[in-house]
Amino acid sequence: VQLQASGGGLVQAGGSLRLSCAASGRTISNYDMGWFRQAPGKEREFVVAIRWSGFGTYYADSVKGRLTTSRDNAKNIVYLQMNSLKPEDTAVYYCAASSLYCSNYACYASSYEYDYWGQGTLVTVSS
Repeated sequence: VQLQASGGGLVQAGGSLRLSCAASGRTISNYDMGWFRQAPGKEREFVVAIRWSGFGTYYADSVKGRLTTSRDNAKNIVYLQMNSLKPEDTAVYYCAASSLYCSNYACYASSYEYDYWGQGTLVTVSS
């Protein structure tokens, strides 16, 4: 599976962005999908995951209530709607696909569970 993340950019604090992750090569309907981010000088961190069916999402506490993920398996795309953005959301955002079985948050939040990664899209939130 090849993944292409897009939609990043510069936005003021409190603003919104929608990221997209377009897949090619295989249908994503068999994959759980995740979003991770990496801020400058920091380690990559988990943001959110969505199960293959679209029923079941897992959010990091830092983004709950502000970021929402969804997927359209027919279009082979996953979305990350980002609202009420904060300067601390500034990072490169990566989408990833997992063919492995996960049953809990800890599993979805581990980058080791993901087989395929996109190249990342930069989100910059100004104060």
